[in-house]
Amino acid sequence: ARREQLSARPGQRRRPHGNEVGAHALRGRIHRGRIVGERDVHLDDWFFQCHFQSDPVQPGCLGLDGVWQLLGFFLGWLGAPGKGRALSVGEVKFSGMVLPIVKKVEYVVELKRVIRRKFTLGTGDGWLKADGETLYTAKDLRVGLFQAGETGPASA
Repeated sequence: ARREQLSARPGQRRRPHGNEVGAHALRGRIHRGRIVGERDVHLDDWFFQCHFQSDPVQPGCLGLDGVWQLLGFFLGWLGAPGKGRALSVGEVKFSGMVLPIVKKVEYVVELKRVIRRKFTLGTGDGWLKADGETLYTAKDLRVGLFQAGETGPASA
């Protein structure tokens, strides 16, 4: 499979949620592309201290947001201008939790479509893996890139 290293700028790595992430693009099952980001999990990650008290777990919304961010990052990496905004998701399923014992979280987006017109729109399916086990799935993710003053499509 073709694999290409992505970075925010040559020689740098992206850091969503305050953690180091490496991202790379692979050919996906629908031949549009696959983006993969990784994050090391640490016992002292901020969310384990407050969500939930005496029962630490990464909030599910952070996992979903990480997948949306990865799709938006990829659109910017393609050279599209603007700031990324999560627009929608068709279906989300949680089958497990990211606990402090997890060592690595992997965010994956299987690209379906990239539209570049007045604004840029990316669609795909995504999932989150913890130590290799798929815990979250998100179908029909949509992320748009918008420039100053743009509000996005009314049907988004």
